[in-house]
Amino acid sequence: MIARRELLRWSAGASLLAFMPMAARAATPLYKDPKVPIDLRVKDLMARMTLDEKVAQLITLSTRKREVMNDSRAFDPALASKNHPDGIGQIARPSDRGGAATANNTGTEVTGRWRKPADTIAFVNATQKWAREQTRLGIPVLFHEESLHGYMAPEATSFPQAIAMAGSFDTDLVERVQSVIGREVRAHGSTLALSPVVDIARDPRWGRIEETFGEDPYLCGEMGVAAVRGLQGEGKELAPGKVFATLKHMTGHGQPEAGNNVAPAPLGRRELHDSFFPPFREVVRRTGIGAVMPSYNEIDGIPSHANHWLLQDVLRGEWGFDGAIVSDYAAIPELATFHHLAKDLEGAARLALHAGVDCDLPDGEAYRTLADQVRKGLVPLAAVDSACRHMLTLKFRGGMFEEAPIDPKVSAKLTANAEARALALEAARKSICLLKNSGVLPLTAGAQKRIAVIGPNANVTRLGGYSSEPRTTVNLVQGIKARVAGKAEVVFAQGVFITRSEDRSANEVLLADPAKNRALIAEAVDVAKGSDVVVLAIGDTEQTSREGYARSHLGDRTDLDLLGEQNELFLALKATGKPVVVVALNGRPPSWPTVAAQADAILECWYLGQEGGTAMAEALFGDVNPGAKLPVTVVKDVGQVPFFYNHKPSAKRGYLFTETAPLYPFGFGLSYTTFTVGAPGLSAPRIGISGNVTVSVDVTNTGAREGDEVVQLYVHDQAASVTRPVMELRGFRRVTLKPGETRRIEFTLGPDDFSLWNEDMREVVEPGLFDIMVGASSVDLKTTTLEIA
Repeated sequence: MIARRELLRWSAGASLLAFMPMAARAATPLYKDPKVPIDLRVKDLMARMTLDEKVAQLITLSTRKREVMNDSRAFDPALASKNHPDGIGQIARPSDRGGAATANNTGTEVTGRWRKPADTIAFVNATQKWAREQTRLGIPVLFHEESLHGYMAPEATSFPQAIAMAGSFDTDLVERVQSVIGREVRAHGSTLALSPVVDIARDPRWGRIEETFGEDPYLCGEMGVAAVRGLQGEGKELAPGKVFATLKHMTGHGQPEAGNNVAPAPLGRRELHDSFFPPFREVVRRTGIGAVMPSYNEIDGIPSHANHWLLQDVLRGEWGFDGAIVSDYAAIPELATFHHLAKDLEGAARLALHAGVDCDLPDGEAYRTLADQVRKGLVPLAAVDSACRHMLTLKFRGGMFEEAPIDPKVSAKLTANAEARALALEAARKSICLLKNSGVLPLTAGAQKRIAVIGPNANVTRLGGYSSEPRTTVNLVQGIKARVAGKAEVVFAQGVFITRSEDRSANEVLLADPAKNRALIAEAVDVAKGSDVVVLAIGDTEQTSREGYARSHLGDRTDLDLLGEQNELFLALKATGKPVVVVALNGRPPSWPTVAAQADAILECWYLGQEGGTAMAEALFGDVNPGAKLPVTVVKDVGQVPFFYNHKPSAKRGYLFTETAPLYPFGFGLSYTTFTVGAPGLSAPRIGISGNVTVSVDVTNTGAREGDEVVQLYVHDQAASVTRPVMELRGFRRVTLKPGETRRIEFTLGPDDFSLWNEDMREVVEPGLFDIMVGASSVDLKTTTLEIA
């Protein structure tokens, strides 16, 4: 008989199946029976796996997809068997033939090589057929895709960028949008979506701010919960048409040193618990979130991918997360090459595995060393087993062992269909924020006989980062022409170009030639002089506000004002005396003081997705009444950064020679009608530390148009044992009211809304007085007082 110790030694390199009786091996394996509980299926499967097969489950193929593809980039089972005899755990973005660029691999040859939808499905089906039929244990391959504001692949539906959706303050809308995104991802064979982003964003210099839901922990948490429910549905096991969500990036990513992507986050543990953890914790608490992705940055000297306290003590220990922890792209090798925490890939792999990172994206460069490290005694087998268990559990929860091949005809009907396009238009409409209006808006079709639509963002559809090529798009010029067809002439002038190219994957970004731009400005002025009104579309491009993932591929900025000659264009058009309506299409907040002071009207549109042109035209002509709010504070000058509304009392004392106030406050947004938000009422003036209170408030449409108002509720602890923010958002509700209509809104507040982390780092509710503030923005509030005794 083989001793137990000897059996365990052999199990590191050979399957336990070899030691089972022949009759047991002949029976259908337990792990292949869908009626068996998932934990037992995982246990049975792992008992049959070799060390190399376990490590294979932790590895991903991205640029290494070439190892399983023939010359035409189709899946080749013979190559797969030769190069990956132990199976493949995961393949990145099957819609992309080339693979993903990373900080260490920025060549354009690895990006943008899109497959046609049918080719993506064929690749996935062929891969899964090989995995099920030609690998020893038949373990299916996990596929993941990017899906921040739409399945990032050709012909899929493109919705408004995350920061625009945050401005809608509509969680139901976010859930419905993400449900369609998940459906389109799953219809093409992937089971894991690398979204949503719930980082709070506190620095507009950071190029990734557009990917977030803004600066507020509560707003980010509520939007994150809605997004995960949309993608995954309820529970931890996937229903048809659903995909696992990946919560990212944990954490501190949105307030990097000097606004530089992946720079250290100078944050203390109380600040993490107060501000950065809450969105992640809310999603883990209230959903069956499938995966969490750590952030690239370090906190207090420890990068997140090596942070055992962050991932094991907090995420898994305190919050009870039991899904998979997936690395960000190349973040494990960067523990050696970027952070210098390890001297080589082997050391980086050990650090990440010990911290609790279960798989190595995008190409498994570090985790490929794990099998040999286990054999050498450098890595405990139990650590590999733990990671493998999490990845296999995800596959079983996703129903991947029973999933049928993807039908391309069914997929085509589910993708970018009429329902999806209608939802994209609804989302665009609800994401438009009116920042200024001197009375020029809404325009009346036919009242202006000649409309000049000018600017670098007028005749192009700006989709933002993490987007592909939708089946259809509508830009501003097209939208306005369709809206006023037969009633007015629409003339277009470029005005200026922002950059010299529109290639979002280009590493180098060059601003457009100033001399050529000034010639274009002169042409635009001539067009404006002959028109009745000017609609000016300015802002960013996908090059000027983006993820800076490498020193050769930057995306952060020190200047927040309009780039290039855009301000010159605006001033030249204002000098014509014609009304100038600015349509802002941008990824970072519009810190444009000249435009803010002199424009006749400003619509903040961010990036509105494929139907943006129609929605913008409808807003300009009053068919849609803008109702979105700002999910971030907009500073006047970069010297005010960081500026967030929920600051501490000792902040914002002031500066010489300038005002302290921002250009626009958090939660701000106008309408074509007017609203009155009444004083808040409490169900009780006093509650206990574990009690709840209902806050009620009346909101009335006092204008002549139907419109939407976002009623916002904030809380302030008047005196506490540790310093507290001047206010914190703890509730919001978007309501549609007819002229003269009044509606009573109710919010319920409980211990989570009043708690703090005290001097001993314990989460408690302290007795005292709390300001309960309700209104239309963070600076337009009415207050009552609640006592907690």
